[in-house]
Amino acid sequence: MSLLPNYLEDRICLNVLANSVENAKACYEAAEGHVVLGVLSKNYASDEAAITDMKSYQAATNNALSVGLGAGDPNQSQMVSRISGELQPQHVNQVFTGVGTSRALLGQTETVINGLVSPTGKAGYVNIATGPLSSQGAAGIVPIETAIKLLQDMGGSSIKYFPMKGLAHKEEFKAVAEACANYDFYLEPTGGIDLENFEEILQIAVDAGVKKIIPHVYSSIIDSETGDTRPEDVEALLTMCKRVLS
Repeated sequence: MSLLPNYLEDRICLNVLANSVENAKACYEAAEGHVVLGVLSKNYASDEAAITDMKSYQAATNNALSVGLGAGDPNQSQMVSRISGELQPQHVNQVFTGVGTSRALLGQTETVINGLVSPTGKAGYVNIATGPLSSQGAAGIVPIETAIKLLQDMGGSSIKYFPMKGLAHKEEFKAVAEACANYDFYLEPTGGIDLENFEEILQIAVDAGVKKIIPHVYSSIIDSETGDTRPEDVEALLTMCKRVLS
């Protein structure tokens, strides 16, 4: 099984939540394989339970597993690192301070590990204090270039920019995208992304020249009654990706 996500035109890979193995398979097919399926560590009582269950997702989707925290919960950081080391998924979600641990336990450089940084209200600056303890203290505001270089030092692959609240931080997002392009770093826009604003957000990252983009589209495409991510919406997102890249 490949450790690398299957990018559309070597550029974009969707990230959506999977409510079950069947839902994961349906979304994987709807995205023509250009997706990683988020499964949240927070939903499991133990490492063993998570590992056992997540292996079934890997088997059903050619390892297109994204090990998630659960609403960016920093207290899940250590569990994510431990289970990812066992599972060897294509994608790992981490708070800023958890990246080095995840990379060390994975023992390889191919799996994508993002590092969560947050908007600050000032373009060109991000908050890196997103860990279990650091998130409880004062914000750690640094230039986006510094955040990228710190993540590169730790073996990170990408900036997870969260919570974006859709286009609420548009100018800040543009600055993040430009920095990612300049420093050969991947970008994962996250938070408040839906079928209405997805294309504009993606276009900003593509226009900036970001090498690889993994947009997260979560609650807006989940059926409230079943809890499943709607495959038809995943298909619509893929169509938009193709349009942006054309």
